[in-house]
Amino acid sequence: MIKEVNKNIEQLPVHGVPQDGMEEVFVTRTFLPAVEEIEAKLSSIWKSGILTNNGVVLRELEERLRNYLHAPGLVALNNGTVALQLAIRALDVRDEVIVTPFSYVATVSSAVWEKCTPVFADIDPTRLTIDPRSVEHCITKKTTAILATHVFGNPCDVNALRSIADRHGLKLIYDGAHSFGVKVDGAPITSYGDVTTLSFHATKLFHTVEGGAAVASDPEVVQRLAYMRNFGHAGPEAFQGIGINGKMSEVHAAIGHLVLDHIDHIISSRKGAWLRYRDILAEVGTLQVLNIGPDVEYNYAYFPVLFRAEQEALRVISTLNAQGVYPRRYFYPSLDTLPYCSGQVCPISRDISSRILCLPLFADMDLALVDRIGRAVRDAISKV
Repeated sequence: MIKEVNKNIEQLPVHGVPQDGMEEVFVTRTFLPAVEEIEAKLSSIWKSGILTNNGVVLRELEERLRNYLHAPGLVALNNGTVALQLAIRALDVRDEVIVTPFSYVATVSSAVWEKCTPVFADIDPTRLTIDPRSVEHCITKKTTAILATHVFGNPCDVNALRSIADRHGLKLIYDGAHSFGVKVDGAPITSYGDVTTLSFHATKLFHTVEGGAAVASDPEVVQRLAYMRNFGHAGPEAFQGIGINGKMSEVHAAIGHLVLDHIDHIISSRKGAWLRYRDILAEVGTLQVLNIGPDVEYNYAYFPVLFRAEQEALRVISTLNAQGVYPRRYFYPSLDTLPYCSGQVCPISRDISSRILCLPLFADMDLALVDRIGRAVRDAISKV
C-alpha cells in the first residue's frame, strides 16, 4: 500500500526531463538560482554551524519578506499547511468553519485536522473564489470562522467577506498560497484577513523549496504564531503555551533569499507568458480564462482555462500529453466530495472543477513553447 501511494505521488513532477528526444513540459518548473549562488549562500551557514532554531539567515529573510510584501506581521514557517493549522489555533477557531470546495485539499484538511467541522459554501463562477452570498446562507450559531482561498492568486471579494465576518463576529482566514505579492486597491493581499497564510513550496513563484508563512495584523496574534511555531517557547526555559515544530531551517531560508533576489524577473517573465497565452486563446470564443479585475495587481501565478465541458478538457489533456505536455486538472476534484466531509453538495464548484485545466507556466518560459501549447489547445477544440 505504501509503495503504491508513493508511486502516485511520484507521478506529480515539478520540472521537465528529456524523454525519447522530447522535453516533457509539466504544469510548472521550479525556479532555481545558479549553483554558484547557492554554494556562496550556504557557505556562511556552514561557517556558523547553525542550521535551525531561528538563525540569522531566517531572521533576515523574514525581514526582507516583511518589507517586500508590506506585511509587518509575517511569521515564517516550514510549510503552508502548518501555517493554516497555526492560524486556526492562534485565532482559537472551533466548531463550524465555512470553507471553499474549490481549493487544494490542505485548505479543508487543515480545518478537519484541528477538529473543526468544515461547512462548504459554493463559489462564484467568474471569480472562482468563495461566493459571499453562499457564505451568508451557511452561517449558523456554531459558525466561528470563514476560511477562504484566493484562487490562482485571484483575490476573493475581500470587502464583502470582511463585512460578513464583522456582522456575525467571525474570524476571517485567507489561504493565500497562490497570492504572493498580490495587491487589491493598492493594499497587500495579506492585509485583508485576520490571518493570511502563504505557501513557499517549490511549485510556487516564490519558494524556499518547502516553506510558508502566516501574516496577521494583530500584534498579539503575531506573537502567538511566533511561539506556537517553536513548541510554545517564550524563552530557553519558559513556555507561553502549546506549540509544535513549525520552524523554517537556515538552509531553506537561504534558498528563499536567492529566489527573492530574482523575484521581479520571475514575475515579469511569467507575465509575458501569461499574456501570450491570453492573446492566443482569445481567438477561441468558447474558452474562459482568468478574469483579473482592474483593482488587482496580479502575480501571474497560474494560467487556468475553463472549457465548455469535461469531455473537451479531457480531449485537450490527451492532445497535449501526446506532445509531452502535461497540464493539470487543478483544482480537481471539488472538495465537497472528500470522503471525510459529507452532507453538502456545491454544484458550481463540481461543474467548474470537472472542466478546468491549468496550462504550463513558469519563469523564463520560451514564448515559442507557449505558442505551441496554445495552438495545440486551439486545434484540439476546433476538431469537433
